[in-house]
Amino acid sequence: MKHDFKQIEKKWQDKWESEHIFEAQDNSSKPKFFGLVEFPYPSGSGMHVGHIKAYSGLEVVSRKKRMQGYNVLFPIGFDAFGLPTENSAIKFNTHPRILTDANIEKFTNQLKKVGFSFDWTRTIDTTEESYYRWTQHIFLELFKNGLAYRDTALVNYCPHCKVVLSNEDSQGGKCDICHNDIVQKSKDVWYLRITKYADRLLEGLESVDYLPQVKQQQVNWIGKSTGAFVNFRVGNTDETLRIYTTRPDTLFGVTFMVIAPEHPMLERCRDKITNFSELEAYREECAKKTEFQRTQLNKDKTGVRIDGICGINPLNNKEIPIYVADYVMMGYGTGAIMAVPAHDERDWEFAKKFGIDIIEVIKGGDISVEAYAGDGEMVNSDFLNGYNNKKDSIKRMIEYLEEKGIGEEGVQYKMKDWAFNRQRYWGEPIPIVHCEHCGMVPVPEEELPLRLPDVKNFEPGEGGESPLAKIPEFVNCKCPVCGKPAKRETDTMPQWAGSSWYFLRYVDPKNDKCLADPEKLKYWMPVDWYNGGMEHVTRHMIYSRFWHKFLYDMGEVNTEEPYAKRTAQGLILGPDGEKMSKSRGNVVDPNEVVEQYGADVLRTYILFMGDYGAAAPWNENSIKGCRRFLDRFCGLTELVKGEGVTPELEASFHKTVKKVNLDIDEMKFNTAIAAMMTLINEIYEHGSLTRDELLTFAGILCPFAPHAAEEVWEVMGGKGLCSVSEFPTWDEAKTEDKSIEIVVQLMGKLRGKIVVPADISKDDAIALAKEAVASQLEGHTVVKEIYVPGKLVNLVIK
Repeated sequence: MKHDFKQIEKKWQDKWESEHIFEAQDNSSKPKFFGLVEFPYPSGSGMHVGHIKAYSGLEVVSRKKRMQGYNVLFPIGFDAFGLPTENSAIKFNTHPRILTDANIEKFTNQLKKVGFSFDWTRTIDTTEESYYRWTQHIFLELFKNGLAYRDTALVNYCPHCKVVLSNEDSQGGKCDICHNDIVQKSKDVWYLRITKYADRLLEGLESVDYLPQVKQQQVNWIGKSTGAFVNFRVGNTDETLRIYTTRPDTLFGVTFMVIAPEHPMLERCRDKITNFSELEAYREECAKKTEFQRTQLNKDKTGVRIDGICGINPLNNKEIPIYVADYVMMGYGTGAIMAVPAHDERDWEFAKKFGIDIIEVIKGGDISVEAYAGDGEMVNSDFLNGYNNKKDSIKRMIEYLEEKGIGEEGVQYKMKDWAFNRQRYWGEPIPIVHCEHCGMVPVPEEELPLRLPDVKNFEPGEGGESPLAKIPEFVNCKCPVCGKPAKRETDTMPQWAGSSWYFLRYVDPKNDKCLADPEKLKYWMPVDWYNGGMEHVTRHMIYSRFWHKFLYDMGEVNTEEPYAKRTAQGLILGPDGEKMSKSRGNVVDPNEVVEQYGADVLRTYILFMGDYGAAAPWNENSIKGCRRFLDRFCGLTELVKGEGVTPELEASFHKTVKKVNLDIDEMKFNTAIAAMMTLINEIYEHGSLTRDELLTFAGILCPFAPHAAEEVWEVMGGKGLCSVSEFPTWDEAKTEDKSIEIVVQLMGKLRGKIVVPADISKDDAIALAKEAVASQLEGHTVVKEIYVPGKLVNLVIK
């Protein structure tokens, strides 16, 4: 049979769809498997090969599970709100709704063309009112429970996108969307109080099966630290500066303090500060810098000493200077820090620049040259002198602080509350009404969804104002509580909102009474296996775990964790070994590959490239090798003779079936394909196989190359569809080879190879080896015989 992919692939895609074989059944008696991939953002450029790799892993797992009798939910949807579509809409003067619909249609056609076994009856789109009505519902529940709040803060603002960004969306001082520099801007911001769930997010990692690097990234992102809060009085005032430190044992080494330029104490002490104009000028300079610029370790140290007031070390009552410096942020910790220059690099550099005392409190380094950050014996530390164990000295210091009422043990987190609003049009409207009499009032549930108005002008406003603010008929409303004139919130939610609960909607996508039926949630949740990119294991996964834990607390879901297992795929690099990008001209279009080689070749090659979790470059020669493999598989129909078992191939078939089974479960797709390639070589070398053996081969190949497998299955008279046939199993006893090849050596040099029974004895193996090299033994005496079972016979002669 010829591998005519242009004919067979559309044929089988239509057949699968008409037979509804990929549609999951709610509350089935079968064991369930919920496989989840990160739903795509439907851009105008369509899919790239990275999408194919991202979905192919669980595609193979899901197809295998389905063939093993599982009720499989393998859904797909579209995360379609956000800046890229809105920016394109502005560029092309087309409404984002029209662009989104066209992009989704394009993605859908591409995904179907590759033959993915998604359940298309459960497709979701985060921009549909029937979906974001429930996103708004979750927000309101967060608001009612004190987990959504509004505050004025210095925010990361992108002048190009005209939008406020969270710290996570502006790392490195750059906008995640347009990659331009961001600036600091004072603005009213919506936050979600994710920090309240920090400990539970950490604890939950102990009960899930995530890749070690995924867990570690989440631990680092949350950034829990234990230490102490310490209160420093401010001389000549009634003020107290409260600081947090992970090293309270070094308090005797504190020689100065630093506060953020925005610290409110400065205004309160204005009359006592004698150089306030100098401080104001410095604050103005700091306001022009981004958080990233301010906190860089290797930047020049800047700061201004506050004249007129000073700090007082609570341990020894010594007066210490207080500086204002840009590297201390008001939004981190308490906005004030104690400085121990002898044992902190940044403090040491600051002290050297401003001529501040440096007092050693831990032995071990030369503080005249650099700060010493290692462990050692405590010195110059009164009651801690002689301590040489950091843990003990910290414990003793905290006891002292608490005894004296000048501090206490504490915990801090690197993760901050989640900035949760955007000043753009294409997002979920925040369902809050601002009333002069009642304050912030939630939109009543029965009035959800609060719809995006259909407007022609959706360009962002100047100065960070939402385009919705320019629409009087949207803004002006009645207060749901008192009925008096009020105004709607005009900011929209960030793109992360819709993706923080989408997996729940797959369970019950058309429900208009609740976000999902509780009985269906009990059947399907948690997600059994979630695969996606490493770039989403912090923001998206932490956000969605937070929302899920909150919904669990509210009784709306049945599991505390949403995902039982999480894995990740590696990048596909360009043929030049670099990350694919349009500017480099190394992007590979999957549509062109499907057109030239077929979907099965693309699917097989992407999983054959190397370790699924590692990055690998695109290689045209290797894709041709996968085409030859599938051509040869289809050609096996010409070698079929009879039924049953071919004795010479029996062990190879059982070994291959076993390896493919186990490798799929461990995501070792490349070695599973390699095993099938080896088997096909053995079959061609033998010259024939039986009909039953070819059907078995089609079964194990089906998750990887389903179209070719279905065609061979049909040609060979297989019952029903290969995609829902029973996945082949193996007999462990038959995986053992009946005969093996061993090497024959004379004086350690290869002289021949012999095929012997697998269970041959040492004496028989040596006898057969001597027969094989009998002519070379003439005139020699064998003085030593060495036998390595299953490997070799080495004869030492003289």
